[in-house]
Formats: sequence, structure tokens, C-alpha cells
Amino acid sequence: MSIAVPLAGLTVLSTLAGGLVALRLARELATAIALTGGIVVAVALFDVLPEAFDATDDGRLVGILAGLGFAGFFLAERLLVLHHRDDERQAHSHARVGALGAAGLAAHSFVDGLGIGLAFDVSNATGVLVFLAVVSHDFADGLNTVGFVLRQSGDRRAAVRWLAIDAIAPLVGAIVGSSLSISEHSLGALLAVYAGFFLFMGGTDLLPHAHEHPSWKRVLLTLAGFAAVLALSLVAPD
Repeated sequence: MSIAVPLAGLTVLSTLAGGLVALRLARELATAIALTGGIVVAVALFDVLPEAFDATDDGRLVGILAGLGFAGFFLAERLLVLHHRDDERQAHSHARVGALGAAGLAAHSFVDGLGIGLAFDVSNATGVLVFLAVVSHDFADGLNTVGFVLRQSGDRRAAVRWLAIDAIAPLVGAIVGSSLSISEHSLGALLAVYAGFFLFMGGTDLLPHAHEHPSWKRVLLTLAGFAAVLALSLVAPD
């Protein structure tokens, strides 16, 4: 069994933890997201993009695919009304936005797990760092999944049900990704798309939410996550 599968099992716990925080205590939510935002952006910049360049040997292609990944996730969020900064009255005008948002996050979590499985085909170091990015922002996914459902319906049972679906999705994705066999060039292309995903999630979803109000603690946590991934990318063996 690929190491990607048991590691993806940890993303299940991360998503569940985020959902439980949303259900019980959200006081320090923005502070936690400040750290995860720094990690996600750093993984895209310091590991995923360089690996994509090495695997494809085509800088223009990597730039285009990363841009498409960024734009693609932006469009997916808009179409499903996923963005957590939407005006609440506008969000309420969509009868099933909570379920749609939760379903969209579950699909996104499946793709995350797929990325973990594929990344280990590039190298162990890349696999571990992609896992680090996924497990970090899956905490926020758990928060958002519960938040979407509760904001629209107030149904805690439905929120828990969608949280369970979102939590198991990356594990299923990792199992699928570990069973696929594709060329090094194709892996590099997929990593470029994932870099776009990570840059979008970190730069437009996680960090702005974490830094809506001035806080040096959050600034330092973001920089700490950024620096930790840089250090890991420099010392991790291939």
C-alpha cells in the first residue's frame, strides 16, 4: 500500500477537527487559518511549482497550467457560491447553497487526495509537502463545510453528515491517485494545476480571512508556516 493512503487518512482527522471547531468553538479560527494559509502558499511556491518545472521542462506550459488551475477553482467557487465572504442575504437567496457548497468542498477534497497519491509518484519529498498543504487547508474545509450548512439551514445533523463526506473524500482520492500510472510529463502538468489551486486557496480564501483584523500574532504565524515549508523543501531528500 502506498504511503499516500495512510497519510491521506490524517487529512480525515484534520477535516473532522475543523468541523468540530465550527460546531463548538470558533474563537481562534482566524488565528489557525493564518498558519495554514502560509503553509499552503509556500508549498505551491517552494515545492510544487519547481517539481512541475523539472518534470515538464517547459516553463511556459507550467505557467499556463498554474493559471488555469487558479482560474478554474475561482470559477468553481463562483458557480457553487462557495466563497465564505459572500453577502449573507445574497447567499440565502440560493435555496440549496449550503448543500451545494458542502458538495463542492467534498469534490475539492477528493481532488486533494488524488494530488497526494500522484505527488508520491514524483518523489517522497514532494508527496510529503503536498500532504502538508492538503492537511493544513483541510482544517479550513471542515470549518467551511459545517459553516455553509449551518448558515443556510441550521441543521446540525445535515452539517455533521456533510462533514463526514468531506472528511472521507481525500482518502478516497488518495487511493485512486495511488493506483494511477501516468508519465512524468503528465505528472508535472498536474502538479502545475495543483500549484494554481493552492495559490488560489491560500491567497484569496485563507489569508484574507485570517487577516481581516490587524494582529501581529497572525502575521507571525503566517510567516512561520511559510518559513517552515521553505526549510523543509530545502532539506527534504528526493
